[in-house]
Amino acid sequence: MGNNLNQKLFSAADNLRSKMDASEYKNYLLGLIFYKYLSDKLLQKVVELADESLEEYDTADKQTALYQELLSDEESKEDLIATIVDTLGYDIEPAYLFNVLADQAKQNVFQLNELNKAFIQLSSNYDQFSGLFDDVDLQSRKLGADDQQRNVTITEVLKKLNDVDVIGHQGDVIGDAYEYLISQFASEAGKKAGEFYTPHMVSDMMAQIVTIGQEDKRLLSVFDPTMGSGSLMLNVRNYLNYPENVKYHGQELNTTTYNLAKMNLILHGVDAEDMELRNGDTLNKDWPTDEPYTFDSVVMNPPYSAKWSADDTFLDDSRFNRYGKLAPKSKADFAFLLHGYYHLKETGTMAIVLPHGVLFRGAAEGVIRKKLLEDGSIYAVIGMPANLFFGTSIPTTVIILKKNRTNRDVLFIDASSDFIKEKNQNKLTQENIEKVVSTYKERKTIEKYAHVASFEEIKENDFNLNIPRYVDTFEEEDPIDMVSIGKEIKEIRQEKQALETSLFEAISSLQVNSEDAEWIKGALEVFNYEK
Repeated sequence: MGNNLNQKLFSAADNLRSKMDASEYKNYLLGLIFYKYLSDKLLQKVVELADESLEEYDTADKQTALYQELLSDEESKEDLIATIVDTLGYDIEPAYLFNVLADQAKQNVFQLNELNKAFIQLSSNYDQFSGLFDDVDLQSRKLGADDQQRNVTITEVLKKLNDVDVIGHQGDVIGDAYEYLISQFASEAGKKAGEFYTPHMVSDMMAQIVTIGQEDKRLLSVFDPTMGSGSLMLNVRNYLNYPENVKYHGQELNTTTYNLAKMNLILHGVDAEDMELRNGDTLNKDWPTDEPYTFDSVVMNPPYSAKWSADDTFLDDSRFNRYGKLAPKSKADFAFLLHGYYHLKETGTMAIVLPHGVLFRGAAEGVIRKKLLEDGSIYAVIGMPANLFFGTSIPTTVIILKKNRTNRDVLFIDASSDFIKEKNQNKLTQENIEKVVSTYKERKTIEKYAHVASFEEIKENDFNLNIPRYVDTFEEEDPIDMVSIGKEIKEIRQEKQALETSLFEAISSLQVNSEDAEWIKGALEVFNYEK
């Protein structure tokens, strides 16, 4: 199914690729896929409300005809729309359904303005869609110089996306589509695209770790203050016994990405009352400040070594005031870590991905790290392979934090060599992940892979957490047998001499004309010289 989705996306992207770069055209593709999802979901709901079967109404055209028929009954029309809005949270008029617009595209009678009206109607009637389609700029000159050319471009894209089965897709449609678009066109999209996507397997590993011991919670809250496309938060529910009872809290600075996360959660059937999402700057102003402001699980993949203001006023901020120093202006890594940690419940677990520098850099970062270690806040440090993330090849570390611990030891896991190499990226396998998670659970030393370091050991290392100080992966080479090597050299020399002698004899016995005689003489002199 994944390949099918990828082929359709690649084909649809063909119509946009020559006109704009990947970071722009992904907005069109993802926005349209999302609209198609809302439209297809509504049609399925209509079949269900009419008490009909999806086997009988197995195409969008049949479902649309049923919808129009039900709406033609003036008496039941109001009730039908009210029920749809009550269960789905929105409705779409038949004229604006994705498949209807795509059919018009196939007949070349599609009008761009109709799609625009469809977006406006959803966004203005229902708060949860407000601003969600802003990035699908149908008036952009990049789509074409005039309305007619723009119309042709979108017509082609609609035709191709109409074949994507967004409802039946196994897995995370927006996440899968997004990951594919970035990986396919990462060189064009550049670093920007990768800033808000955590590869699925890394996300999966973090989700497993932050849910350990909390699987049976009747209600679990998760927080991602740099949520990107929201997939990191969504993965958490895969490891819970009550996955439908999760409250999602997230913040994202980039408006386009914030909209993407909102789409992603809606696509995963998260109700409006179960998500509290905010478009804003995580570091400059604390959020959330009202209850609830602490959470069972905190997951983060912030932008690495980003700049921030590091203004002195933050020394009074309750997120940072216990640590003596602020994260440096040029490296906000610890500011993000402390923000997430501040919002962690006393019983919760936090996982954050950061560059290795946070483990050993000195100055202000060293002061903050020392305080975290003295408090017993750092529970585990996991070294990941290089080149896992889009847009950066650096190796990263996943740091696990907890509160209220009786012990101050730290588990180190060196998983940097466990991966499979693919064309542009390294990838983690299911086995790689399972090995990390089971080692994390067992929390014991494994030669060349994991080590539980006592607080005293960490103190002796001046609070430096660089993984090779604790996990020795050095492979000692076998001692060299000099006797057998000497014997081998002697044999090679004898072989060489025998070959030279037979070659010398062969050249000497050659019958040559006077022209070649000079050359032969030179060759024989070289042999004599070498001997």
